[in-house]
Amino acid sequence: MRTEAEYRDMIQRSLEPQLQSLGAVPEQLMDAMRYSLLAGGKRLRPVMLLASCDMAGGSLEEAMPYACALEMIHTYSLIHDDLPGMDNDDLRRGKPTNHKVFGEGLAILAGDGLLNGAMELALGASTRMAERRGILATEILARHAGVTGMIAGQTLDVTMENSTPTEALVSYIHTHKTSDLIQAPMEMGLILAGCGPAQIEQGRVYGEHMGIAFQIVDDLLDVTGDPAVLGKNTGMDARKMTWVALRGMEGARRDAETHIDAAVAALKKLPWDTAFFENMARASLDRMN
Repeated sequence: MRTEAEYRDMIQRSLEPQLQSLGAVPEQLMDAMRYSLLAGGKRLRPVMLLASCDMAGGSLEEAMPYACALEMIHTYSLIHDDLPGMDNDDLRRGKPTNHKVFGEGLAILAGDGLLNGAMELALGASTRMAERRGILATEILARHAGVTGMIAGQTLDVTMENSTPTEALVSYIHTHKTSDLIQAPMEMGLILAGCGPAQIEQGRVYGEHMGIAFQIVDDLLDVTGDPAVLGKNTGMDARKMTWVALRGMEGARRDAETHIDAAVAALKKLPWDTAFFENMARASLDRMN
């Protein structure tokens, strides 16, 4: 397996060509899409997809369009999240948010373009694969990003602002708003590598717990983090359903650690060297320190 930096570099080199492969996109729209997609970031989700496929002996060349599609969907969600009708934020990845640069209308269309472009990439790649692996991976992507996945979590995140947090409600929001799009790359990578249902399920369980812990840490950083380091404003979640509001700072820290332990336990049931993903899970907690 490669290092996380090597996977990230591969993705960074591939995003522009994959975006350009969509064809003759209007210049203003392409500029807005490129602005957010190529702005940088951790590329956590596509890295997880490539690494899980690589770990299981799959082809990184086959997996790359799906990794780029996943990053495009993640980026579209950030563009829309930052809009005045959602979080009304003005900083993302250390740069002005998309609507601050291009206006609200074009920002909405850039998000729409990235979402639809992602599905074009994934479905196009699937037509070039002899087996059903690509179609299955694309279905996983659509479901985790869709109305029972990420969008479901975002809906409650928006509509339940200023409500009293409960464990069931905050867990639902965190599971779907964030964890769904971290489960997806594990399932997709293992599907593309030809793995069986039991292995795919353990990858999903890892992603579920990893994603919930990731969002809990984000909740903590919204209280304690440095915007210059995070590349986004802090203090934006005071009116939202967060794990900190539910458990307090120390309780949230403990729960994040518990979810990472559960993620690592799922890795132990896989037949490969899973050190890459164990280290990734442990490193996600380092952001709290």
